Formats: sequence, structure tokens, C-alpha cells
Amino acid sequence: MNREKRNVIIIGSGPAGLTAAVYASRALLQPLVISGRTPGGQLMITSDVENYPGFPEGILGPDLMVKMREQATRFGTDFVDDDVSAVDFSARPFRIMVREEEYLSRAVIVATGASALWLNLESERKFMGKGVSGCATCDGAFFKNVHVAVAGGGDSAMEEALFLTRYASHVTIIHRRDKLRASPFMQKKAFDNEKISFIWNSEVMEVTGEKTVNGLVLKDVSTGKSENLAIGGLFVAIGHRPNTDIFRGQLPLDEKGYIRIHDGSKTDVEGVFASGDVHDHRYRQAITAAGMGCVSALDVQKFLEENS
Repeated sequence: MNREKRNVIIIGSGPAGLTAAVYASRALLQPLVISGRTPGGQLMITSDVENYPGFPEGILGPDLMVKMREQATRFGTDFVDDDVSAVDFSARPFRIMVREEEYLSRAVIVATGASALWLNLESERKFMGKGVSGCATCDGAFFKNVHVAVAGGGDSAMEEALFLTRYASHVTIIHRRDKLRASPFMQKKAFDNEKISFIWNSEVMEVTGEKTVNGLVLKDVSTGKSENLAIGGLFVAIGHRPNTDIFRGQLPLDEKGYIRIHDGSKTDVEGVFASGDVHDHRYRQAITAAGMGCVSALDVQKFLEENS
């Protein structure tokens, strides 16, 4: 066991976790970030980021995460580039297990984020960041006057499609059923928008293109027939899954698995805080995650001062 008791351990290394690390390390809390074996969060699969303040020319997602990590390291943050295997929040100091190693901490910030659900196609992975996206508000501006497709039928798919009409020449929603799962209000907004059309009872079988996306191969789930759809971008909107499996039974989760917080970033376990997409299923932006990372670090600082 690692016998050193930390002031704060941050689980996760996306914008929320690294911003928390910057603030915590500047407060001389000497944080430890357990970053995961694939550090950086969802921005690691994002190409150009043009809506993060301070980068007027834009910045590549991985480059932004490298800069955030360098900043946290500069102020004294330590890192363990591995996955947390288990936690014990039943008593303080809290215990965090990483394989055979056990770490102790007076406080914990959970910033493990959420994972977009994908179609699990090899061609989808090939064109990730090259015409395939999971976030319209992140990437929509790159598709001005382009015909794009949205895969999905829930509220998130309608929101993505409606947002994309600001930029795209046309938006085609592809849904594997003959009716939407979205709320009646969101359905009406989509149906009433002249820039949105629908392809029913169909699923995406392949994303085609050379350097970037130029089309889709669709299969009619009723007849089995295939057709090609010429588009310049695909937005996958079939939902997100919060990365909270290891916290079940340790922290209160909502019905979708997101961590419940109150009074800033507090969870119901005193001394455990949460920030970023692990609790936020509404905004899911790098800047909102970073903002909550700041909140968590300030909350931890106050907690430790009151419980010294």
C-alpha cells in the first residue's frame, strides 16, 4: 500500500480533472491525478477545438489536453497513468485502488467523464474527427453548407439536428425504427424544420470516404435492402454513458448512472466531490467541465480547511 496520505486525489484527466489539478496544486494541496491508461478524456478524439477561450486560431483537442497537463505539472501535480480498479469511500481517509497499489486521501474529486455511445463500426472509427463526430455544438461550425446526417431518434439526436441546421445545408436524421423516441415537443420542432428530413427503419452499416467522409451505406431493417446516402458528415447521437461503474454502491447515482451533486460539487459522501461530464448530462462541453473542475478544487480547499 502507498502509505502517504494525500490531501486530494483526482480521478480522471479530462478538462475537469486537470483544471481541478491546476487549482489544487496552486493551493499547495499537492494533488495526485489518477489519469487512466487513456488520459485526456473525450477531447483526445476531437480534432479542431475552436470554442475554447484563449485560442483564437483554434487548437487540436489532444494538444489542448497536453497543455492542461503541462500546466498542472508545473504547479506540482503528480500523475499515475493507470485506471482506478476500486474505491472505498466508507471512511476517511478514502482508499483508491490501482491494480495492486492502494492510495489514501483526505478528499477525492471524481472527474471520470462520460463516454459517447458509438455505432461500433470500423469505418466510423477510421473517420473519427474526419467527418464523424459525437458533438454538434463542438464541431457543427466545420460543416457550413454541407449535407450532414444524424444517427439517433431521441431528444439528444433532435437537439443535435436542430443545432446543425444553423450551419449545414441539410440534415438527414437516420433512425432504425419507424417513430422517434424523442419527446413530443422535440419531435415537433424537428418535423417543422424544413432543413431536416428523415430516413426511417434504417441503420448505418458503413461510413465511406477517402480522406474525409463522403457518404453512408444504409440498410433497411425491414427489407434488408441497402442504399447509399451522399453526405459530408455524420453525427452519432445515440446517447452517452457516464463512467461511474466503479462508484456504484459508493456514491448516489441518478437513474442514468450520473453522480448526484449539490451545493457546488459536493456528493452525499462528505469529502468526495464530482465535476464534469460524470455528473453533467446536459451541457457536456470542455469549458463547462473545466469550470466545474475549478469549483471542485475550491470546494476541496474549503473542506480541508474546515476539517484539518
